[in-house]
Amino acid sequence: MMRALFTASSGMKAMQFNVDTISNNLANVNTYAYKKERAEFEDLLYVTMERAYILEDRGRPVNLQVGHGTVIRSVARDFTEGSLIQTENQLDFAIIGKGFFSVLHPSQNIYYTRDGSFKLSVTEEGNMLTTARGYPVLDENGEPIYFDYPLDQMIVNEQGEISYRDEDGFIIPTGQRIGIFKFNNPQGLESVGGNLYAENTASGFAVYDEEMGEPSIIRQGYLEASNVQVVEEMVNLITAQRAYELNSKAITTADEMMSIANNLKR
Repeated sequence: MMRALFTASSGMKAMQFNVDTISNNLANVNTYAYKKERAEFEDLLYVTMERAYILEDRGRPVNLQVGHGTVIRSVARDFTEGSLIQTENQLDFAIIGKGFFSVLHPSQNIYYTRDGSFKLSVTEEGNMLTTARGYPVLDENGEPIYFDYPLDQMIVNEQGEISYRDEDGFIIPTGQRIGIFKFNNPQGLESVGGNLYAENTASGFAVYDEEMGEPSIIRQGYLEASNVQVVEEMVNLITAQRAYELNSKAITTADEMMSIANNLKR
């Protein structure tokens, strides 16, 4: 009965973490390019009371074991693409494919994002393409992207090549290209907030998009929506709530059984 108390409490802790994860998904249902998360669990240590064995014509074909509950193993992020939202804003970009934009953080670290809701920042060097927080968006060479032409004349093709339309209607290439990068294991990327991810040894180093598999495509005037499905998350939330209640009931039942045992009289 004491074992049941600790086993059920581990289940309650796991379901609380699961509800936290689901709540975060629901909170970010309108966050551009947000990727939903899923809590993953594994069972804990087992006590083996009798092992399975076969000896001549006798034996035990199955083990006699009892587990000690569950624990959080990891939080997996689903990088499937969200739907595209047409904004007709010249500075909005969506990626079709597995690529990421790169931005320069004030700490001089390079972070990666799929949120292409970029802005125009006026600096001493000129007009610069940045995130909403003012972080410079980088080109394929890791340099900030500047432009000195009217914003409404800016053209970015599917490969990320930047050009503009001059007064005579001719398209003039700027020689810059929005940097798109991929990772061998995007699941290993570390979320740092602000729709940004940091590379690490688990994700592998960033590789230029065209060097790894099918190239990604950039859509100007579009944004990628969150891939959170509200109905699915609500079902998961109800399931987690019921599991929490059942584990709570198991604790109550174990406590009642202990109370009955303690009150036994000869």
